[in-house]
Amino acid sequence: MIKAIFAVSSSGADVYLLPAKTSEGQFQRLLQQHDFDLLVCDEEQSHWLGEFPSAKVLLSYHETLPAINSLCFGSENEKTISRRMSAGKLVLLTGGTTGKAKEARHKPSLFHYLDPFFAFMTRLNILPCHTAYIATPIYHGYGVAVLLLFMALGKKVVLSQGFDPGKACRLIREHQVEVVTVVPLMLHKMLRTNAADLKSLVCIASGGAELNPKLVKETAEQLGAVLYNLYGTSEAGLNIIATPQDLCYSARTIGRKIEGVRIKIVDEHNKEVAVGQPGQLCIQNKWSMKNRSKAWIETGDVGYRDEKGYYFLCGRTDSMIVSAGVNLYPLEVEQLLLTHPHVEDAAVIGVPDDLYGHRLQAYILLEPQAAMTAEEMFAWLRPRLARYQQPREILIVDRLPYTHLGKVDRKLLLRDGIK
Repeated sequence: MIKAIFAVSSSGADVYLLPAKTSEGQFQRLLQQHDFDLLVCDEEQSHWLGEFPSAKVLLSYHETLPAINSLCFGSENEKTISRRMSAGKLVLLTGGTTGKAKEARHKPSLFHYLDPFFAFMTRLNILPCHTAYIATPIYHGYGVAVLLLFMALGKKVVLSQGFDPGKACRLIREHQVEVVTVVPLMLHKMLRTNAADLKSLVCIASGGAELNPKLVKETAEQLGAVLYNLYGTSEAGLNIIATPQDLCYSARTIGRKIEGVRIKIVDEHNKEVAVGQPGQLCIQNKWSMKNRSKAWIETGDVGYRDEKGYYFLCGRTDSMIVSAGVNLYPLEVEQLLLTHPHVEDAAVIGVPDDLYGHRLQAYILLEPQAAMTAEEMFAWLRPRLARYQQPREILIVDRLPYTHLGKVDRKLLLRDGIK
């Protein structure tokens, strides 16, 4: 994939990065929507192509058929030197789990990306480091951005297909990796698998999902002050960073904004709210997607800024429920549940209720060997939550559904619950 990205980019063509976990239906819709000139895919997905012209298909790896791996070792006579073109657009697909994916088009430009690159280098102090392991998917904005930064800095980059915590720990130990990009679930699994293999790390860049305060504490205790929390979106790029010192101030903060970013927090009427009041985060910067229709990008994330300039998330605009006339954000209850010593992970969703309109429902995954009943959890919650925030039901489960990016799949919970 990396070779294909650089080769196609140098031709001036637009590059679409398709998620590895794309379903066959989503894949077919993309083929119908776009007249792709070239499709690079793994052999396992080739049977999805249908009537797509075979002359436009190039496999990523194959022993005998034309593929990226074999083309890289062609004879000198087969190689041609093409004139350098200006880079095309890099297109990321965001959302689309249950419907049409949205496109976030970015125009690679060193000048536009100076602010986030400089913030990444200075706040995370990566210049002295030599080796990075990108455990997050390259097709996600977070993964490809870190890849391009480290390539520009001339650093060694370690990549692997898929994620396995045992393999990840081994790669970090064998290559003496200093910087790793993760989503919180990856870090949780690696610490549980073999924390001793992670001792070479001086920077763990976490993004893509909310950080569990217990994971922040566990990481600090086992590895020291190495955890950073990054906030960004596929549409708006990197905008906020929390350093280990910021996480000492509050384990729940996503940090402070970087240079070049403007953030406003607005209510449902698009009016800016006061400091400390929750609202939707709207972002403006030079490196946002180029196919936006407004100057400000509405992230869909609900949060607030405190008097010291730290930002905090409360949930999503589409997850807010109205219960007996009161606005409720499930994430606030979820974050409290995650502080319980017996809780490994939790998900809270809104469900219809005949009396209140909507109520909260909590799914709780306990730590290994922990034993706790729903009644005991209700008793723990009562003095810690307002009455209107109390879940209608608490379900102790043996598993939770996750997306391919390591987030709890709340859409699946809303649709099917846990069978």
